[in-house]
Amino acid sequence: MVDDKKLRRVSVLDTYGFESNGIPVEIKVVKRDDFNPFYEVMIPGIAEYTRIILETTLRAELISEVKVDISEMLDPKKGDEVRKKFFDGALSILDKNFPNLTEDKKRILASYLLQNALGLGEIETLLSDDRLEEVVINNSREPIWVYHKKYGWCKTNLTLKDEEAIFDYSSLIARKVGRQINVLTPLLDAHLPSGDRVNSTLFPVSNFGNTLTIRKFSRNPWTITTLIKNKTMSPEIGALIWMCVQNELSLLIAGGTGSGKTSFLNALAGLIPSSQRIISIEDTRELTLPTFLHWVPMVTREPNAEGKGEVSMLDLMVNALRMRPDRIIVGEVRKQREAEILFEAMHTGHSVYASLHADNTEQAISRLTNPPINIPKEMLDALAGIVVTFRHRRFNIRRVLEFGEIHKNGDFRILHRWDVKTDEMKQVAGLSRLADLLSLYAGMSEKEIKDDVDKKTEVLNWMVANDYTEVDQVGRIISQYYISEDEIYDAVSKGEKWRF
Repeated sequence: MVDDKKLRRVSVLDTYGFESNGIPVEIKVVKRDDFNPFYEVMIPGIAEYTRIILETTLRAELISEVKVDISEMLDPKKGDEVRKKFFDGALSILDKNFPNLTEDKKRILASYLLQNALGLGEIETLLSDDRLEEVVINNSREPIWVYHKKYGWCKTNLTLKDEEAIFDYSSLIARKVGRQINVLTPLLDAHLPSGDRVNSTLFPVSNFGNTLTIRKFSRNPWTITTLIKNKTMSPEIGALIWMCVQNELSLLIAGGTGSGKTSFLNALAGLIPSSQRIISIEDTRELTLPTFLHWVPMVTREPNAEGKGEVSMLDLMVNALRMRPDRIIVGEVRKQREAEILFEAMHTGHSVYASLHADNTEQAISRLTNPPINIPKEMLDALAGIVVTFRHRRFNIRRVLEFGEIHKNGDFRILHRWDVKTDEMKQVAGLSRLADLLSLYAGMSEKEIKDDVDKKTEVLNWMVANDYTEVDQVGRIISQYYISEDEIYDAVSKGEKWRF
């Protein structure tokens, strides 16, 4: 008989490293005898015994020695000052307990100590990995799970010691944002100062134990070239959307949870001319636009414990119309009054870009025209088109599923659709209403529209070939294109690199 254990294989899928608040971290992603990949976190140079001492004895000593008022701890403006006090205190404690340490090693251990005293401990390490989208704790008996951009859901080698530890982290987050989580209010939805979104639940609401779910805020937001490079959409679709944005046509981004709606909205916003004023409205700051744009980001605010001080999406939308915007970006439309203001803004000459939860164009129209949103179908003609984003969980990919135009009676017509078998976008119809709008507002003939799309496609392919994917890089090239189209196209036709 052959021992089954001998047949088990471990294949290394990936290895890479990064720094987490000054702490070197090594990651190994392996495929083991399990249904999910295994995400292994290693901190070289910190032995197990040292780690235990840091997390217990020295952590308690640091907290007792550094005198900081609780109001300072909760004040985000004093965050750097508080961290410095604790970091200096950690260095002093390490000098006393480990006098022979090198300066570099001491600073690494001080950072680790600080991470466990002020932050979320080992969770902080996961939040520093740009390749992760979600960090999930289901209970203290299971390992922490992460959602990797390339490998999907992975189990990690990290666990929390008990349910109390999960509760402590949830309470820490809640206190920092002026909220609370306890037996009477066992649900928490909040945001870290970094922009990461946090949800927490307590037992027995979550039957298996306390939970913590952190959706990471993208430090490297996607641009239109990123979307093309990772095959989320084709250059031709990118060029068509670029033409719509340039000519101030309003668009809606629809898609399911985690399909990349906000990422697409961010990429689309980078195509707006620098000469125009942009107001963005979100529940959480997720958009990152080029630094030189005329942009005012606004976010909603939850009511306080007494139920006062709320600033809703509707409040911000009404206020935005008084701020002389050229373009309005809305994170997500959920309610009837929000949608009414949104479409009213379109009908009064504002270009509006927003997202909506819907799995396809037909469903997006249905959601807009039925309760709870319930917009009259005749109002939908203010929209030029709908882009549908899609996340294929089995293949772990995101794609633009459909791009459709909206007709005067509120009906839609699909122009491009993704073919799952070939993994390609296919044109299923020619421009009709979009061509009419471009003819009306830009004076473009059908040939001029085609030539413009072809030209923009060339520019996008050139940008992708030169790896111009950063927000400011893409924004500067797009803005320069609006000022001097020939200058950009000359560089494209000669295959030259752009000087930023």
